[in-house]
Amino acid sequence: MTRAASRLVVVALVAGLASGSAAVARCAAQPPAPAFDGARAFTDLQKMVAIGPRPSGSPAIERTRDYIRAELAAAGLKVEDQPFDVRTPLGMVHMVNLRATLPGAPQARGRIVIGGHYDTKLVKAFPFVGASDAASSAAFLIEIARALKGRDNPLPIELLFLDGEEAVVEWQGQDHTYGSRYYVEQLKQAGTTKDVRAFVLVDMIGDADLGIRREQNSTQWLTDAVWSAARRLNRREFLEQTTPIEDDHLEFLAAGIPSVDIIDLDYSAWHTADDTLARVSASSLQAVGDVVLAALPAIEQRLK
Repeated sequence: MTRAASRLVVVALVAGLASGSAAVARCAAQPPAPAFDGARAFTDLQKMVAIGPRPSGSPAIERTRDYIRAELAAAGLKVEDQPFDVRTPLGMVHMVNLRATLPGAPQARGRIVIGGHYDTKLVKAFPFVGASDAASSAAFLIEIARALKGRDNPLPIELLFLDGEEAVVEWQGQDHTYGSRYYVEQLKQAGTTKDVRAFVLVDMIGDADLGIRREQNSTQWLTDAVWSAARRLNRREFLEQTTPIEDDHLEFLAAGIPSVDIIDLDYSAWHTADDTLARVSASSLQAVGDVVLAALPAIEQRLK
């Protein structure tokens, strides 16, 4: 080999090493992909169930708020209270929505809201601890906060813990969805309804025998984004059958906000004494967490 050839080999080796080092540096600089931990979310669920029944206006729901605030703070998020007082069939009740926002790109316009309720149905006949309804949705939101921490979000993502979804007496008239109605009313009064680009609602997702149907009232493209992600992940818990469900998302839809409801209402323990830890599982929380995280890029791309 000539001296010139040797020099070329050395230059090539140095260039290759430099290129490889740069690639390694780029990989090291990239944050890890968001990952949802269903077991950790299940621990959150257990701790809220241990508080006992948590109907709106009770000391127990205030303890639940304290737990949610503490876990979100540990994840590095600032929690904002949205308190309000409403007239119910049983008189005035103090309620509080909780909000925490993961930042987005500086030029981002509007935000995505992922929400669910954290109150339990007021039941006088037995202690209703609501393992799936609604410890599962509150636990999901806490864990999604941890999963999305450090992610580069094209749009800010607001996590919304809704109070007062449950009827105080019976689901009729306006005796339900108090928190979502108040939240949307505040958007309207401030003229900021269009700032909520999409609303993803989770409710009753803890069922150990999880089966989530497409909700008929939900926005088609948003539903398709979620179910497409479920198919990619081979998550058979997301079914192709459809069903109409009245839930917090209806308030957002009525305001013109694209919304999807991810809910398993095919739950034999619904509003019974059997909605306990024995009827829910970490794997169900994992399924929904994986699908929502996988659907986010498509949702964000649509909203660009």
